[in-house]
Amino acid sequence: MSKVIIIGAGPAGLSAAITIAENGLDVLVLDEYMIAGGRLLGQLYEEPNGNWWNGIKESQKLYEKAVELGVKIYLNTPVSNIEKIDDTWVIYTNTETYTTSHLLLATGAAEAPLPIPGWTLPGVMSVGAAQVMTNVHRVKPGYHGVIIGVNVLSSAIAMELKLAGIGVECIALPKMNKVTKESGNPMDVMNSLLHVSHMAPSTFVKLGSKLMKNEFMKKLGISFFPKSGVKMWDIPIMLRKAVIEIYGDGKVEGVKVATISPTGEVIAGTEEKIGADFVCIAGGLYPLAELAAVAGCPFYHIEELGGYIPLHNERMETTLDGLYVAGNITGIEGAKVAISQGITAGLSIIHNYGLSNQEAAIQAAIHHIEQTRKEAFIQFHPAVKEGKQKLKQHWENHRNSKKLEILS
Repeated sequence: MSKVIIIGAGPAGLSAAITIAENGLDVLVLDEYMIAGGRLLGQLYEEPNGNWWNGIKESQKLYEKAVELGVKIYLNTPVSNIEKIDDTWVIYTNTETYTTSHLLLATGAAEAPLPIPGWTLPGVMSVGAAQVMTNVHRVKPGYHGVIIGVNVLSSAIAMELKLAGIGVECIALPKMNKVTKESGNPMDVMNSLLHVSHMAPSTFVKLGSKLMKNEFMKKLGISFFPKSGVKMWDIPIMLRKAVIEIYGDGKVEGVKVATISPTGEVIAGTEEKIGADFVCIAGGLYPLAELAAVAGCPFYHIEELGGYIPLHNERMETTLDGLYVAGNITGIEGAKVAISQGITAGLSIIHNYGLSNQEAAIQAAIHHIEQTRKEAFIQFHPAVKEGKQKLKQHWENHRNSKKLEILS
């Protein structure tokens, strides 16, 4: 039996492993990918202080430190199932079965697809796939592309593609329907886009975003938003045009767009074509929490955190003994927050294992998560703080219900 097992070798999993190993416990990390680092691998951007955040280098630092401390990291090892038998967690993989009393799920996030006519053509990919191809494997997904979906993720990756010398013709909305919902609604998209305006080199965009403080100004802004878009990093951001089809003969050749009303309806007769040799679809991210569901964790849908979240407290403990969560499984945020959460989870495991009293360190780590969240350069969900408060209330309600059960 391993003393501690972590599923996920991303920033949360690796930082937790380092924290636990530094305190003398054996740690085994399992990950389905061929390289440690998770979504951190694809990240590359300039921070406000002028320093560059290079995900590959940061991943390598975490990986090397973990290995130096004796952490066992098994890559190419997907986990198919987990279950609790008595006081032991049993983890099933394709090659072996592992057991532990303390299990951390740091499984990260997955991309949500946006079904668009023509999306099965060769040359269509998720925006995250384009990021990994470019930043990790150093392979250009194409020479000039179109990104469908205007959100924090697509904005950040568009900037990274430009840095790699890849042309991005535009970032446009998907046609609004029952599936795309908010992704195709110009007003909802503007609200999310305002939270990445600080990343834009354009002074016009930065100043314009400051004027959008109330609903009236936002409605006015959408009504008079240029049909050709507003440029960020020399890429047109189109809030009044939607992609209605991806076309091509055997491969992507371009997209068909149409002008849309301020509420997202397609205006007939406005269709036009934009040539491209690749198309990225950006439907956003959601917590990859299937293993927590299999384990029997209660879940709550919290829109501000990106979807269904396994119930847990600030110490990264779930309602199930010996099961912890950290990283994007707890809500969609950046790598630095994930690292802070991994450290907190690691300290909680050490404390609960009875190895040493870590209460003061845990409280300091929780505070550090909040500070890191507050200072985050990229905020995937602007109301994440409110989302965390909702989660905290759910946790308190759960605790109170358990107390009532005991008393009765």
